[in-house]
Amino acid sequence: MHTTTLKPAGRSTAQMARDVISLFKLRIGVLIMITALVGMAVTPGPAPSFVQALVLAISVLMASASAGAFNQYVEFESDRLMRRTSRRAFATGALPHHPAWLVLMAVLLAVAVASAWLVLNAVAALHVFLGAFFYGVVYTLWLKRRTAMNIVIGGLAGSFAVLAGAAAVDPGLGPLPWLLALVLFLWTPPHFWSLAIANSADYAQAGVPMLPVVVGPERAARTVLLSTIALFLASLAPLAFGAGWVYGAGALVGGLHFVRKSWQLARKPERATAMGSFFASLVQLSLLLVAASIDALMRLNGKPRHGLPEFAS
Repeated sequence: MHTTTLKPAGRSTAQMARDVISLFKLRIGVLIMITALVGMAVTPGPAPSFVQALVLAISVLMASASAGAFNQYVEFESDRLMRRTSRRAFATGALPHHPAWLVLMAVLLAVAVASAWLVLNAVAALHVFLGAFFYGVVYTLWLKRRTAMNIVIGGLAGSFAVLAGAAAVDPGLGPLPWLLALVLFLWTPPHFWSLAIANSADYAQAGVPMLPVVVGPERAARTVLLSTIALFLASLAPLAFGAGWVYGAGALVGGLHFVRKSWQLARKPERATAMGSFFASLVQLSLLLVAASIDALMRLNGKPRHGLPEFAS
């Protein structure tokens, strides 16, 4: 179902702009970009320049945007069957499902990886690429319709953003960025499964084997609780590798809040508690990232850097 124009009749420029912004999932992209910058901030090593920090941020955002758009391009037909995704631009026809979009997505990813390679280093560029590859290819094309564990492996996409930021400072990647990448890896399943429980009827209608569709909401909710506990424990591990009390406070408050909400979901697996758990996951991650950034700033102690960009020389 292809058309030959990239602007359907009757669509204003402002509406087209909103559709394009939604297509590239920029809200998720900004969150992934922030995780990359946090990975840069917490990694000991030579101070990156402002330009290097900016290139990291933009390259991760562009790679994420490319993968997000590719996901919607591939899934446009099943998106029509789900209430949560039925208003996406390809699903509604607001944007034409045209191969030209694939060219744009490929160019975005190529520019992102090349920029990271030229300005940062090859290891950072590799992780920028792997983040997009795991979401666009491993999750969307390979795992999403084959296994209920799809989001577990697909969740590596967020972990690679942390590693990209860390590699920009030290390609050797010390224990702290690896632990934060583990936290991101463990965060994605309970975050997404909570949303999937709330929208399990949609996934069943679209034929997507998300965990609550395969094992039922009750068992899925118990899995969310166990996953959240594992995430909480893992989020405390960086304290043994140099993270300070501010990080610990953020991990403790956010983690306990998420565990509490997932426990409520396990006791009463329904849409309201599932959405409560989903929003708690966002609170937990936000607190963790903010606390890690503040902690890195405090540990500078007036010295020239360890992982934060120098804005003046």
